[in-house]
Amino acid sequence: MTIDHNHIAVGKYLVSPLAKPQGEGQYAASVSIRSGRGSATHDRVMRFSGLFDSAAAAVQYATEHAMGWIHERSAPACA
Repeated sequence: MTIDHNHIAVGKYLVSPLAKPQGEGQYAASVSIRSGRGSATHDRVMRFSGLFDSAAAAVQYATEHAMGWIHERSAPACA
């Protein structure tokens, strides 16, 4: 079972954080960051190694990392 907590649209990206139960009340975090449409769709999936005490904490961690990744790509390049 995977717990899917809402999709978040951020500009051209669709962020989908996930929490997966790992037993004994712990959860693993991952996130999908999708961009593009049709045959030009790209999907980056990040899986994180830490475990969390709640699904909400796992989702928050995954969302924060996705937003950081998007911010890095959206920032203007320094010359």
